[in-house]
Amino acid sequence: DRLLNKKKEYHLIEVMACPGGCVGGGGQPYPPAGGYVLDPALIRLRAKALYTIDHDKALRTSHENPQIQQLYREFLGEPNGHKSHELLHTAYTAREPRGVR
Repeated sequence: DRLLNKKKEYHLIEVMACPGGCVGGGGQPYPPAGGYVLDPALIRLRAKALYTIDHDKALRTSHENPQIQQLYREFLGEPNGHKSHELLHTAYTAREPRGVR
């Protein structure tokens, strides 16, 4: 509403459109042979497993990870700096996931 009523201005609005959310995205494991990558039951199982794994972790945020902090201190420099941007960022390339057709 704030956007449509011009009460809030944005420079960019990112729309996440993977079926089933990120757990249904192209970076997920392929299903067993003959399986369908967008199978709703498979997506639900994957989501449940990911939430369980995340819930049980003592360290759940990357910026608090001592190894990531060391990586930035000793090699990458500032977060969002030139070196980290050059090495860690990527560009979108449209691909059709295997198992969709």
